[in-house]
This record gives sequence, structure tokens and C-alpha cells, in this order.
Amino acid sequence: MQADVVVLGAGMVGVSVAAHLQQRGRAVVLLDRRGPGEEASFGNGGLVQREAVVPYPFPRALGEIWRVAQNRSVDVHYDASALPAFARALFAYWKNSAPARHRAIARHYSTLIATATREHESLASAAGASALLRPVGYIRAYEDPAAFAAEVARAEGIRREFGVNFVALDGAALGEMEPHLRAGFAGALHWTDPYAVNDPHALTLSYARLFERLGGHIARGDAMTLVRAGAGWRVAAADGTTIEAAEAVVALGIASDRLTRRFGYAPPLFGKRGYHLHFKPQGNAGLTRPLVSNGFLLAPMRAGIRLTTGVEFARPGAAPTPVQLRRAEPIARTLLPLGDAVESAPWMGIRPCTPDMLPIIGPAPSEPHLWLAFGHAHQGFTLGPTTGRLLAEMMTGEAPFVDPLPFRAARFA
Repeated sequence: MQADVVVLGAGMVGVSVAAHLQQRGRAVVLLDRRGPGEEASFGNGGLVQREAVVPYPFPRALGEIWRVAQNRSVDVHYDASALPAFARALFAYWKNSAPARHRAIARHYSTLIATATREHESLASAAGASALLRPVGYIRAYEDPAAFAAEVARAEGIRREFGVNFVALDGAALGEMEPHLRAGFAGALHWTDPYAVNDPHALTLSYARLFERLGGHIARGDAMTLVRAGAGWRVAAADGTTIEAAEAVVALGIASDRLTRRFGYAPPLFGKRGYHLHFKPQGNAGLTRPLVSNGFLLAPMRAGIRLTTGVEFARPGAAPTPVQLRRAEPIARTLLPLGDAVESAPWMGIRPCTPDMLPIIGPAPSEPHLWLAFGHAHQGFTLGPTTGRLLAEMMTGEAPFVDPLPFRAARFA
């Protein structure tokens, strides 16, 4: 099979890249070992986070570092034997989280985030999936009055600098907005700009179907079979066919560097594992929008109330260890009337992260006609359509709608 471009990886990022290239007249094959959106894109909190202009920093305060180091928290868990392999990347992450450096990174990061909702709107409209983008935002609730006051002040600064919107709610207003939530919160921030998606997989599939309607082809296969074929590329599909393309895009999430290392590019990619489990609500209980509190997220989904965890550091390929879900579930049950778990076992996925908190978007520095789109950490679902448009514009010679320089692969070469 001949194509102009083969996109490797069918998560939200890869599907979006493929759709944007197909819209621009390229003949594209989208290849993955599984169906579209079945790996990390499947298990997120379902938020298009327009407010997430400041990427998550490494803790800098000694008290916060000590809290995490005790390894008893809900939001962070680690396997001590795995930490040596993370040491170099985490040290760089810590350095990049110094206040001045982190502010500079946020200014670059915000240029992507600022486009996220409208780029999803564009693809969803073309895909006939606009109804999946619910304009209800999400809530961060606080039990401690001092912590709530500090977060309101921080949010005011973010609003002034980046133009995002929120409403500060006292406990009574929060109760009116979410009547099934238990009382007693000091207050909450309602971030009003994000979209909430109650079936993230369905949204990814809708973009994949749009890609097919535009003439694109989806194939199953192992991206690791990619080899040079003259000036272009060749990869094997699972049905025995061979796909040849002039250009290739690596959008394989946490597995991306396994492939790029074969072609001379070894970025310091590392993974943050996360889990989710759905619960049936009791009676008519529910949430109208996602809620973040106590280090976890509760999100109303078609499958039930999704409880998602924070960050786990573990050895590559290690068996799931859903410690954080076991810690979070009893707390979640005090916040909202939850019934039985829907699934017999939790879902697990891995967020692909870089030490400077910025994704890698653009040409590979080591090989011509090889393009990269990975390292989005917690925001692959949010930034898929933005990344797809930006990379497609770069590949087709259009003027990029966002400055791609901060996300260049060569910064890690």
C-alpha cells in the first residue's frame, strides 16, 4: 500500500495528526497495534483543559517534598526500586520547576493550551461530535479555608496573565451546583472554560471516523517494524500488507522513544502511570461536571462515575499496582454516594512526559522525513487537535498557527 504519510499511533494525538493531514490533501495511513483511542487516550478525566496554562511542576517546598517522599499520599505513589531509572529525568524536571524557569515554560505551554478548545470545536464539528463537548467546566474543591484562599489568589494571577476564567464558590454555592456532594467544603474554584467529555473514547473514535470519511485508511500493525525504504519509510501491517510512505509521524505516546532511538534520537521521555475505575452512583446521585479534590478526580461518564488517580512511578512493564485507587475510594465515598464498581479490575495507562514539561512536536533532528508528536504528559487529550493542526501545517509548508520553536525535538538532541 502506498501513502504520502504513515502516522504511527492512534491515540488522540495521532488521530488528530492524521485527520489534519488528510484534510490538507495528503494520503495518510494511521497504524496502531490496537484500535483508535484504546490506550492512554482511553482513560483520562475527559477534560479539554483550557485553563491548564501552567504545567504541573515538580514539588519545590520541603514540606511538600517530605509529604510525597513518605509514599502514603493519594496523588503520588512510587516503587522505590524504580526511582534510579527516573533519577536523571526527575532531576531535570525539578530544575525546570524553579520559579523563573517554570514561568518561562508556562508562557510557551500556554500558546498551545490557548488554542485547545477551539481546535477541538473545529474537529468535533467536522466529525459531527460537537454534542460530546459539554461546556460545563470542572470544579476544584477545598476543605481547608487557608488552602482555598491561597488557590483563589493563585487563580486570580493566572486569570490576569493568561485570560482564563473561573468563579470562586463558597460552600453553599458549591452545594447548589452539586447537590449530591457532601457538605463541609470551604469552597471551590469552578473553572468555566474547559469542556467536559463524558466518553473520551467516543470523541477519539469520532475523529478517527472523520479521518476515514476524508479518505484516510486505518491499519493494525506494529509500529516497531518501521524501516527506511529509500528516501521514505516502510512498515508492516498485521494483515501481511506492507505500507510505504514518503513521510512518517511518530505519535506513540510513552513508546515513542523506543522507536526514535533506532533512528538516532533519544529524548529523555519518562512515564507517569495513572488508573481509573467506574462506580455506579447510588439512587439518583451524580455530578453535573468533573470534580477534583483530595488528590483525585471524580468525573461523570457514560459508564458511571470515573475515579481517576494522580501519578505513579513504576518500572516499565511492571504489573498494575492500583494503590492510589485503594486510598482514594474510601475518601471518594465520603464525598459522593457511590455504589458498586462497574469493572472487576481498574484500567491503567501511562502519560508520556518530558523533563521540561513541553511536548515534542516537529521534525526529528536525526532523520529526514520523520516527524514527531509526543510527550504531552497530562494533556494529550486536550492538545491532540492543536498538535495535529500544528504538525500538519509544518509538514505541508503552511505558516504554523502557533510558534513551534519551543517544542522542537532538537532541544533534546
